[in-house]
Formats: sequence, structure tokens, C-alpha cells
Amino acid sequence: MTVIVIIVLLFVLLLTGIPVAFSLGGMGLGMLYVGGFSELMAPQSILSTLDGFILLAVPLFLLMSNVLLQGGVGKDLFGAVQAWVGHWPGGLAVATILSCGIFAAISGSSVATAATIGTIAIPEMIKHGYQKKFTYGLLAAGGTLGILIPPSIPLIVYGFVTEESVIALFIAGVGPGIVLIVLFVLYSVIYARYFGGFKPVEKSSMDERRSASIRALPSLLLAVVVISGIYTGIFTPTEAAAVGFSAALIITGLILKTLTWSGFVAASKASMVTTVAVLLIVACAKIFGKAIALYGIPQDISAAIVNNINLPVVFIIVVSAVLLIMGLIFEALSMVLIMTPVLLPAALSMGFDTIWFGIFMVVMVECALITPPVGLNLYVIQSVARASMADVSRGVIPFLALMLLTVSFLYIWPQLALQF
Repeated sequence: MTVIVIIVLLFVLLLTGIPVAFSLGGMGLGMLYVGGFSELMAPQSILSTLDGFILLAVPLFLLMSNVLLQGGVGKDLFGAVQAWVGHWPGGLAVATILSCGIFAAISGSSVATAATIGTIAIPEMIKHGYQKKFTYGLLAAGGTLGILIPPSIPLIVYGFVTEESVIALFIAGVGPGIVLIVLFVLYSVIYARYFGGFKPVEKSSMDERRSASIRALPSLLLAVVVISGIYTGIFTPTEAAAVGFSAALIITGLILKTLTWSGFVAASKASMVTTVAVLLIVACAKIFGKAIALYGIPQDISAAIVNNINLPVVFIIVVSAVLLIMGLIFEALSMVLIMTPVLLPAALSMGFDTIWFGIFMVVMVECALITPPVGLNLYVIQSVARASMADVSRGVIPFLALMLLTVSFLYIWPQLALQF
């Protein structure tokens, strides 16, 4: 009964328009007071949260992605990929997905990925006859790669909450990220070939390919440096974020000379606003998590699941349904922070690995990014394309199905996320 009351009150707060951070923090503080616990636990939780070294990676990765966005790096990446694959059946769609994957490996942000590549790819695809709904759905779904392919801010937060190695989580995200890219590319080629009615793009000459590749080379090297530095242990994720931000400034400011002072100021402001929002949600979610732990709610939910669900596959189906429903109301980061302490004990009792469960959750969170009414990537693409929400929402349905198919692959073949 307590669980139901808490869930109803939280939903009421959210539906009245109170920001997620204040809803979580207010609920947590109220639960501490009603339960007779010391309210001093709230500021102590906030301090312990914001004092975490790993969370320094969040503003640094955001700075890096926003500097790249303002420096027009996405245009160079898209141009280089298009020069090599644009003449394929559905080549522009393939170039779009591959560009999203590359930019995701640099920025770690779904919003930055969708906005950067979408600004360039949407007009180009529509000009060449691709259907609008398909184009919008492709970009909204492609942007979600930014939170699965390392570096990933939700994986950083998941690692912080569970005290798991962020590097191990980053490595685990590679396999599922590649599978998603392959599925998106295959669907795009099949759709364009049989249903698209697109106009083929002329094959680029070797000189054009060489020129476009050289233009994009610094950005590609940045991705290689950041990712290889993390995987080889040369950098911690936080140090990699700092190196990436410094390199992004050098690439856009000194090499490409596309970053202006006003662009840098805009990137800094955007990063500051997002960082404050993220850290505020993390801190307030910590208060809420502390309160529900003191009430024994995760243990009660875990016991209820274990007593009523005997098969791991049924557990995954139920959790997937819950996360899809939560995704209709909560944005991505809030889902990770709220649901991890609740679901992880039950997952562990069912025999699932903490790292595997984190990747599973992030794939489901990707689904939340493209489900209305709060799917953030839907609003990004709607804004970039000046399209109707109905067209964007209908366009993502096939890609949502492919994400759920990836979850099936993860369950059938756990080593997809644990092979490293």
C-alpha cells in the first residue's frame, strides 16, 4: 500500500508541472519527515552526490559536444560519410545513421547527436525524395545512439548509482550499439529500396572523397583518442572528457577555425544549463532513493517479484513494459535514477549481471527518448525540421521495434554486452 501511495503522489506532483528534480527531492524529504528519520540526511545526500569525481565527466562531455555542435563538426562528418556511401540504395539514410554513430562516440549526448546531424541530414534527405516521416523517425532514433555508444552520460550516472566501473559499462555498450547501427542501416536500405521513392545520389569522385575525409579527419581522431584512451586505461572517463573538451577547442578553434567567440559562449551557456539540470536531478533523486531505501521499498518490490515471477524472461518482459510506461512520463536520466535502486535488487536475485542490466536499462531508456509525450528527441527533431509531432511520432515506430528487437538479442545472447 505504501508503494502505491508514493507512486501516486509522485505522479500527481509531476502531472501538476513541478519539475522532476523538485518532485523527487520534495517526495524524499517528505518521506524522511513522515517516517521519523532525520531531515539532515537530505543535505548529506546532496553533498555526497555532488562530491563525486566521476560526475565531473558530465559537464566536460557536455562542453565537448556543444563546442563541436557550434563548430559545425557534424556537417564535416556527414559530408565525409555521404561521399563514401551516399550512392548506395538508401545511401543518405545510411550516411545519416553512420554519422549519428560517429558523433555519438564523440559527444555522448542524444540531444546533441540528433540536433547536429538532423540539421544537416533532414533537408538533404527530403530534397532527395525520402518520405518525411521516415526521415524524422530515422534522425530521432539515430540520436538515441548518443546515450548507448560510449561515452554515455546515462551510463556514467548508472555507474555512479551502482558503484560499478564506468569503463566496464562503456565497453559493454559497444556491442549493442553496433547491433543497433546495423539494424537501422539494414532497415533504411530495405525501406529506401522498396518503399522510399528516393532520388539516387551521384557517386563521389576519389578527389571529393579524399577532400571530405581530410576535413572530417580531426573529428574522427578525436573519437579514437577519447574511446581508446578510456578502453586502454590511459584516461579515466573524467580525464577523457577533459582531454576531449580541450581537443574539441583545438579542432574547431585552431584547425577548422569554425568556432567563433559567440559560439563558444553559447556552447558554455548551454552546457551550464544542462549540467545544472542534470546534477540537480541526480542530487534530488539521491534523496528520494535514500528515503525509499529506508522504507524498505526496493526489498519489498524485489521480494514480490521473486515470489511471483519464476522465469527470467518473464521478469525482463515485465520490466520492459514498466520502463516503457515510465518513459511516457519521465525523461531518460530520471528513469535511470529512479528505477535502478528499485529494479536492480530484483534483477540480481534473478541472476542478472549488474553491467548487463545497466545496458538493458539504457536501451529501454533509448526507447523513452522517442516515445511521446516526453520523448526528448521527438521535440528536438520537431524543432529542427519544423514538423508536426504526429509525423515525428509515427516515423519512430519501426525504429522503436528495432530497439526492442535489440533487447531480445541482449537476453538471448548476454555476451553481446559482456564479451569484453
